[in-house]
Amino acid sequence: MLPAEQAKQVRRIRLLARRAVQTLLGGEYHSVFKGSGLSFDEVREYQPGDDIRTIDWNVTARMAAPFVKRYVEERELTVVLAADISPSLNFGTGPSTKRTAMAEIAALVAFSALANRDRVGLLAFAGAAELYLPAAHGTRHALRILREVLDREPTTRGTSVGNACDYLSEVLPRRAVVFFLGDWQSTGYERSFRLLARKHDLIAVRVTDPRELALPNVGLARFQDAETGQQVLLDTRREDVRTKFARQVQDRRAAFDLLARATQTDVIDVGTAGDHLDELVRFFRARNARRRRRR
Repeated sequence: MLPAEQAKQVRRIRLLARRAVQTLLGGEYHSVFKGSGLSFDEVREYQPGDDIRTIDWNVTARMAAPFVKRYVEERELTVVLAADISPSLNFGTGPSTKRTAMAEIAALVAFSALANRDRVGLLAFAGAAELYLPAAHGTRHALRILREVLDREPTTRGTSVGNACDYLSEVLPRRAVVFFLGDWQSTGYERSFRLLARKHDLIAVRVTDPRELALPNVGLARFQDAETGQQVLLDTRREDVRTKFARQVQDRRAAFDLLARATQTDVIDVGTAGDHLDELVRFFRARNARRRRRR
């Protein structure tokens, strides 16, 4: 992408994300991702409605009046965006490519995290880890993340979710919230994914273009793998060819859904023509509802 085009895209996505956080998304994010615990804030006089379990009996005895301890949530979390920047993400037949859709979700999450005083970092990966930005605060840092997700060119071939999982397992010493963004067309990553999920709160963002779910009937068509360059000629007029393609896609998605359930990983499905804000809000509300049911 040319610098002028990138700057225009960054401004558009930044404006979309900041408006979303100010009007709706920031509160939804806060309700879902709680802090790591409570820390002591102050002792104050008891007021009607206070929980009697918070009474500080030592202070109460000295002051001859009831006093309670007040605690505040230790808010700061570490949020990491793991973004697949391999060539397959450059595909798109709708209003945007998969990579642009992924960048919009990344921006929404990053600005929500910063609005809630959380730190946000980035791992950009393809066949291996390409770039790691440790979690930090600040708008400039968030914009750097957005530019990298939107336009960084990979130097390694293919896609390896497994390598990305292994890398994060090494560089994240404490529990973090990890948004894993990509089209999930990698293979052989299950063991590494399970190990990462044991230590961190994983959310998988699966970005898909509608044309990847079913072949259209357009006669003889040549298809090329964006990552290997391999080409294949298919007769899309044949129903058995279209059926086999759709079944393979469904089987791959079902296998990933099964892995996600087994590791208690939430999945957000994002399309190149979708309203990403609505999709993210629905996810936050569904997750918050599950949290309340478990209490």
